[in-house]
Amino acid sequence: MLALKVLVGLAVLLFGALLVAVYVARSQLPSFEELKSSPNGQMIRVHAADGSLLVSLGPSYGEWLPYADIPRVMREATVAVEDRRFRSHPGIDPIGIARSVEVRFARGRWVQGGSTITQQLARNVFLNNQKKFGRKFREWILALALERKFTKAQILELYLNKVYYGGGAYGIDAASRKFFGHGAERLSLAEAAVIAGLVKAPSNYSPTADAEAARGRAGVVIRQMVRNGYISQAEAARADPESLKLASPARQNSARYFTDWALPLLDTLIDETEAPLEVWTTIDPAMQRAADLAIRANAPPGVQGALVSLDRDGAVRAMVGGKDYVSSIYNRATQAVRQPGSAFKLFVYLAALEAGHKPEDTVVDEPVTIDGWSPRNDSRRNSGPVSLRTAFAYSLNTVAAKLGQEVGFATIADMARRFGITTPVNTHPSMVLGTSEVRLLDMTRAFASVAAKGVAVTPYGITRVTANGQTIYQHEVDRSHVLVAPYVAAEMTDLLQTAVNTGTGRQAQIGRPVAGKTGTTSSQKDGWFLGFSSGLTTGVWMGRDDARPISGLHGGTAPARAFAAFMRSATAARPIEQFETQVTLPEWQIEPDEESYYSAPDQGAMVDENGVPLDAPQRDPTRSDDPAAAAPQQLDELIDRVTGRAPVPEQTPRDIREPRNAPPERDQEPLPNQ
Repeated sequence: MLALKVLVGLAVLLFGALLVAVYVARSQLPSFEELKSSPNGQMIRVHAADGSLLVSLGPSYGEWLPYADIPRVMREATVAVEDRRFRSHPGIDPIGIARSVEVRFARGRWVQGGSTITQQLARNVFLNNQKKFGRKFREWILALALERKFTKAQILELYLNKVYYGGGAYGIDAASRKFFGHGAERLSLAEAAVIAGLVKAPSNYSPTADAEAARGRAGVVIRQMVRNGYISQAEAARADPESLKLASPARQNSARYFTDWALPLLDTLIDETEAPLEVWTTIDPAMQRAADLAIRANAPPGVQGALVSLDRDGAVRAMVGGKDYVSSIYNRATQAVRQPGSAFKLFVYLAALEAGHKPEDTVVDEPVTIDGWSPRNDSRRNSGPVSLRTAFAYSLNTVAAKLGQEVGFATIADMARRFGITTPVNTHPSMVLGTSEVRLLDMTRAFASVAAKGVAVTPYGITRVTANGQTIYQHEVDRSHVLVAPYVAAEMTDLLQTAVNTGTGRQAQIGRPVAGKTGTTSSQKDGWFLGFSSGLTTGVWMGRDDARPISGLHGGTAPARAFAAFMRSATAARPIEQFETQVTLPEWQIEPDEESYYSAPDQGAMVDENGVPLDAPQRDPTRSDDPAAAAPQQLDELIDRVTGRAPVPEQTPRDIREPRNAPPERDQEPLPNQ
């Protein structure tokens, strides 16, 4: 008798403690409106410059549907498969708990937990999925408290709008849009059955992961609805989950290269880690499509390509990190480091111009040896006195080497770092030909700073960030950092125009003023073109990830064509802008054979931008069996004209262009360059 009284007393105490715990928990629960507005994790929606949605990352939430707007079949399917006594229990289901205990002893392990819809809501919102009794006890307390504070309709509304359905989708509306392509208010019986069946194991039954498993699970839900009297057998037969058409998953396009680069920067811009974020970016969808097409159409088979385009303030308008994001997420525009070849001469000539040289200054193209290194021109000849403009347009390696020796290789390295090169820059003499590895984004930034009249341009991808309708970050452009004097940038633009108009970058012409430079590296492993026009600066790189040679790849071929294809589209709606410095053609202004730009290089560890080994033996034009002995009279006349050693013979434009109609011979071409 005493034992019974003790047991009754303990039971009363426990019940009293339970009531106290439940009502204390009830008093601490958020209101219904607060629970509606608090998501389970941070969602990030990324928008393009025109406001269109680029990608949604993290948890995905659809429209919140009030109880009355949730389709009846959705409510009934959920109750039938998850908690058929939902309408009658107080938050926990003693019958369900007893059954789960019975199954536990029968099978030797926990197979079902007997959790009600209210318990699942408590676990999803306030707790975690750890299978510990302490957590389970807190779940019971919270479930009982929820039932004391909210109606059954409110609990079911919260549950259906917040529970996880797989694929990043929280709530029935997000799940409906993800799996069926429409809002949850239009769910059919079969669709509702599919979604209701996902809660048990979202990863196993997700339609995007296993469509057959999802349809099979939907059949189980429909049978449960029949058993519980929610639908008739005839309605179940008409549902037919097997005939459901699932929405196609969103295609991962090249814009993901951009978002993968831009979004990690959020950690340095904002502190918000919980509220859903709306991120507004600089990417232009039309330019991005044009960039993607330009790389795909012009990169040779088996060759990767990358493109970055910056607006005049540094806004990234297009970024392509490879031919196909799905097959390779490696971003070659921001991550790959490759040798730039003669594109690096930008910094050589910037240093020379800053040191006092002018585009019209005369330098002597002659053999030069620096610390045992003897660079050579592709023509295997030296032309004597030439202007800096001519040397840059035809990319004379000996002149670049002499300029580097004059201004100092450390000065050139400093100029590269000043203009945004973040990778290590060596100071060996050969550095003037681009032997230091760089990133495409950094090189594009450098050319953009020249286009900005010597003011530093910093690439950025995020313009503003909002949370709960409030702006928490707004980008501000800094135009205060001057890298070189405006006249130096103008003179560099003068040289870059020449390279496109009559030098190595002719295939980058787009029918409006363009300034740019090509680059080709060892044995045709890398091809570059970087340039600017109408406020846009674009850099293109092509090569193989394994750095194997690519026959016929030069900066003036596929990369220049990709640049032109993109820029024609990207600048079409922009007004034509003339550079402040008008283009001045170099002394060797003739129309050379096409092969003079795209001649095949020899193999070599160190080459000029045409792929010619820098340590190749000098040709002897005095030998009758040396091809160089057949140098054309036309080239000799041009060199004499430049150096003043002979009068200019009278020629008509037709006479000058005549060689284009004859089969080209490489050694008869005027200073071929890439």
